[in-house]
Amino acid sequence: MTFDPLAIITAFGLIFLAELPDKTMFASLAMGTRMRPLYVWFGTSTAFIVHVAIAVGAGSLLSLLPDMVVKLVSAALFAFGAFVLLRGGDDDDEDRAARTVTGFWPVYTTAFMAVFISEWGDLTQITTANLAATNGWLPTAIGSAAALMSVSALALLVGRFIAQRVPLKTVQRFGALCMAALAVWTLIEAFTG
Repeated sequence: MTFDPLAIITAFGLIFLAELPDKTMFASLAMGTRMRPLYVWFGTSTAFIVHVAIAVGAGSLLSLLPDMVVKLVSAALFAFGAFVLLRGGDDDDEDRAARTVTGFWPVYTTAFMAVFISEWGDLTQITTANLAATNGWLPTAIGSAAALMSVSALALLVGRFIAQRVPLKTVQRFGALCMAALAVWTLIEAFTG
């Protein structure tokens, strides 16, 4: 296992961009308007850390396969990620926090469950597994967890500003372009490396 700062930055950048237009960012924003933002952040962050651990574990298993197979699977997952981002996903705001909740544990539990349930099979979980298979589990875990927690904090602090100033489609298209470029890069590596 190597500790590669570039792998941390790569994981952070990709996961950050993939999570920005995701429904969990909007769920964090919605919960933050009805509950104490810091409590919401603790709940969402814990859920994200659990999902990163699951994704990194899956990616570590992928790394046991032959290198060419891993690169082909990785390229396919990056291409799938680009497709999902270009398609746009649903704009359905799953507002699980419609009622006012107070107190640390009720807010923490509500935020944890909202994110924990909605992140299963999410693009960021798939991307994290993919990155762990190719870039190592530790830098991927650090970069991915930091990105997810940052997006949640961003949603809680300045989410309204982003929603009003930066079109969601622009963020999605930029993320899709990055994913497509990584798919092509990984395919080239698979056949030339």
